[in-house]
Amino acid sequence: MQTEFRVNPPVNRLQGALPKVGIRPVIDGRRQGVRESMESATLAMARAAAQLITERVRHACGLPVECVIADTCIGGIAEAAACEAKFEREGVGVSLTVSRSWCYGYEVMDMHPTRPKAIWGFNGTERPGAVFLAAAMAAHASKGLPAFSIYGREVQDADDFTIPADVAERIVQFVQAGIAVATMREKTYVSMGNVSMGIVGSLVDQGFLQRYLGMRTMTVDMVEFVRRMERGIYDPDEFERAYQWVKRYCTEGKDYNPPEKQLTPEQKERTWRQSIQMALIARDLMVGNPKLAEMGYAEEALGFNGIAGGFQGQRQWTDHLPNGDFLEAILCSSFDWDGIRQPYIVATENDYLNGVCMLFGHLLTGAAQVFADVRTYWSPEAVRRVAGWTPTGAAEGGFLHLINSGPAALDGTGEQTAPDGSPTIKAWWEVSPDEAARCLQATTWHCGMLEYFRGGGWSTRFRTRGGMPATMFRLNLVDGLGPVMQIAEGYTIELPDAVHAALDERTNPTWPTTWFAPRTTGRGAFRDVYTVMAHWGANHCVLSAGHIGDALITLCSMLRIPVAMHNVPAERVFRPHQWGMFGAEDMESADYRACAAYGALYG
Repeated sequence: MQTEFRVNPPVNRLQGALPKVGIRPVIDGRRQGVRESMESATLAMARAAAQLITERVRHACGLPVECVIADTCIGGIAEAAACEAKFEREGVGVSLTVSRSWCYGYEVMDMHPTRPKAIWGFNGTERPGAVFLAAAMAAHASKGLPAFSIYGREVQDADDFTIPADVAERIVQFVQAGIAVATMREKTYVSMGNVSMGIVGSLVDQGFLQRYLGMRTMTVDMVEFVRRMERGIYDPDEFERAYQWVKRYCTEGKDYNPPEKQLTPEQKERTWRQSIQMALIARDLMVGNPKLAEMGYAEEALGFNGIAGGFQGQRQWTDHLPNGDFLEAILCSSFDWDGIRQPYIVATENDYLNGVCMLFGHLLTGAAQVFADVRTYWSPEAVRRVAGWTPTGAAEGGFLHLINSGPAALDGTGEQTAPDGSPTIKAWWEVSPDEAARCLQATTWHCGMLEYFRGGGWSTRFRTRGGMPATMFRLNLVDGLGPVMQIAEGYTIELPDAVHAALDERTNPTWPTTWFAPRTTGRGAFRDVYTVMAHWGANHCVLSAGHIGDALITLCSMLRIPVAMHNVPAERVFRPHQWGMFGAEDMESADYRACAAYGALYG
C-alpha cells in the first residue's frame, strides 16, 4: 500500500493573533556616562535573545514565534510604561527582561498580572547584572508577581555577546511554556456531549478552565451530530474525498465479534460513512469551515474556536450510532486525506482533564498525543506465568499496559524516526510523507466490539514500537485542593510477538497498545513500577514522545498547578524564583505552598 501525503504549510486555524514574546532591555537610568556606556550592549543582548527564540521556538501550529523588542532601553517607570503600551498593541503574551547592569528593580519590572515573565541577568563582573537580577527577584516576590530567574553559570567578558548554552536552554524552556499559557487564553474547550459512563474527568468544570487556563467552554449536545448528519451539514466534496481515501488506505482487520452477531457488509459500509461524517462534523464544530457558509449555514461555518475538545460517545450515542473511534484517531493524528497537518486535540469519552493534558503536550512539542487507559501493571512474575518469558532491560521491573478505550493518534505507532534512529512522534511539521504512510500501514481498523458499542463503528489496532523515550502524565481535580499534575518519564517497551499476543489478547484486541516502563528511582511514588500505577490518580493518561517532564513542570508552575509526583532529575526542574522562598529542601512541598499562595493564574 502506497499513499502520497501532501505537506500542508503552517497556518493559525484559530481566531486571534498568535501571542508574541516581548523582550525588555533594562538599564541603569543614570545619564552622563553610566547609561550611555551600556545602551548598545544591552540592545545587542535583547536582539540576541530574540534571534534565539525565533530560531528555536515554534507555535504548535508550526509558525515561528515572533519577538517584539522595546523601542528603547528601559531605565525607569516612563520607559516601562511606553514598553507596556507597545506590548499591548503588538499582542505580547510572554515577556523576557534582559540586563547587563544594575537597574532600578521595581521601577523597570514587568507589572502585567498574568503574563509569564522571566529575567536574564548577564553574569559579568564589569557591571552588576547579577545584583540587579537578585534585587528584581526580591521585588517580584514582594509584589506577588512570580518570575523566572535566568543566570549563566560561567562569568562572561563584557564584550561577549553570545548566549551560553545553559542560558539558552532556560530561555527556550521558559518561552515554550509561556507561549503555551498565552495560546490557551480565550480559546475554547468544545464539550461534545457530556459525562461518559460516570467518568468524573468528563464532568467538565468550566470554572477550572476559566480560572487556571483562561479558556472558555462550549457545550454541544450530541443531537447536533444527528442534525448535521441527516441534513448534510458538512462539505460533500470533502466527504467523498475522505471516503475514497479511507476505502483505499484504511485496512480492515479481523472482526472479533461472534459470527452470529457480526454486522452485515451493508451495515459495516453504513458505519464507515457515518464515522467519516462524524469526523468532519467534530472538526467543523471546533474550528469552523467556510464551505458551510457557501452552503447556506453561515452560523455553523464559524465553529467555536476550539483549541481542544472531547467526544462523549458512550453510552447513549454508542448504544445506537457508531462510536467515535475513527474521528478521535484521525483528528488526533498529524495527517488525513488532505495530507500532513497540525493534529487536533480530541479527548476520548470527553475526559477533558486528559484533553487538557493532550493540549499541554501538543503546545509544548507540536506533536500528536496518545490518549490511553492505564490498564494493567504486568510484573515480571505475571509475565512469566502467562507468557513464559522473562522481561529484560527497561522492562525487567515490569511495565504498564496503556491501551485506549477509543483509538489514539496513529502517530502513536512510533513509525517516525528521531535523529538518533529511535522511534518517536515528531512535531507535525517534521513528519515526512513516508513516515505518515508507515503510521497508516502499521494500523488496522476493526469493527467495534458490539458488546461495548451496539451501534458499531471502527476501532484501530496498532502496537507502539519499543525504545521510544516518552512521558506519561495526568491532571486531576481534588476537592479542597484543586488541580494536581502527575508525571512519569520512561520508555516504550518492545515485547516478542508471542508475548505481546498472549498479554494483549487478554483484553479487547481492537484497541491500540503501548507497553510502557516508567523510570523508577527506588523511593516514593517511583519506588517501582507497581507503585507508579498504584499512585496514579485516574483511569486515563496521556503519553507524549520524549522526556518532557521538565517542560510540563515549568508550564504547571506558570498556571499555579502543583505537581504531585514526578521522576524528573532536580537539575532539569525550572520554576519561578519565588518558589524557593516556600522551601528549598523539599521542592514538591514548596510547589504546593507556592501554588496555593498565588492561586489560579486568572482567579
